[in-house]
Amino acid sequence: MNTIERRHDIVQVALKKGKVQVPDLARKYGVSDVTIRADLNILDEKGLLVRARGGAVASNRLTQELSIDEKHSKHLNAKRGLARKACELIKEGEAILLDSGTTTAEIANSLQAFKRLVVMTNGLNVAQNLMNHAGVEVLMTGGTLRKKSQSFYGRQAEESLLRYHFDKVFLGVDGFDFQAGLTTHFEPEAILNRLMCEVSKEIIVVTDSSKFNCSGVHKIRSFPDINILITDTGIPDAFAQSLEKAGVRIIIAAD
Repeated sequence: MNTIERRHDIVQVALKKGKVQVPDLARKYGVSDVTIRADLNILDEKGLLVRARGGAVASNRLTQELSIDEKHSKHLNAKRGLARKACELIKEGEAILLDSGTTTAEIANSLQAFKRLVVMTNGLNVAQNLMNHAGVEVLMTGGTLRKKSQSFYGRQAEESLLRYHFDKVFLGVDGFDFQAGLTTHFEPEAILNRLMCEVSKEIIVVTDSSKFNCSGVHKIRSFPDINILITDTGIPDAFAQSLEKAGVRIIIAAD
């Protein structure tokens, strides 16, 4: 197999699997890691793949970011089940952080029964879902509004977080991968998410199982760093076993 044939085959493998790793490709084609990295860099330049840590992802699949309206309709029933489980972890009088996103928006929808709760968010849609909850004090990070995701980001948002300390942060993610960790598609959002984790006692990731073995470009945290994962019954066994070994509590929302 010559160079052109190998690179074409790499793209086909990435399209099929969603992502490729340098060591795996080197073994498959009997070439060095350096050669594979060069292949991936060329394919990235041509827009056929997107380079990620340790390999690459398919440019037409995992790197595509949906709008907030498109995301809302995907796996909606699963997200509502996850939201109900998340609410069971929240206690009266706590201060919590809700990341932007459609899953956290469903958590916001489920908080109407609380009498004393402080909720801060960078999500415009999340704040809107809290509007009619009389017992919830709503704080917003402020910052620059990213219209596609209805989320605020930037220095103002980051600085506002530093004035508070929270009991829990609930994070939605674009990808949950062994090597890449917790990831998202938008770098300023990853920066803000990392800061959310730093100012919170507990880190709780809320994601449906479609996000496993997927990765965005920008890393938030390594997956052993989280305290609790709330997901559905579709979590792959390998992830469940590794997370439990790392001391992460897993909560499964029934289908």
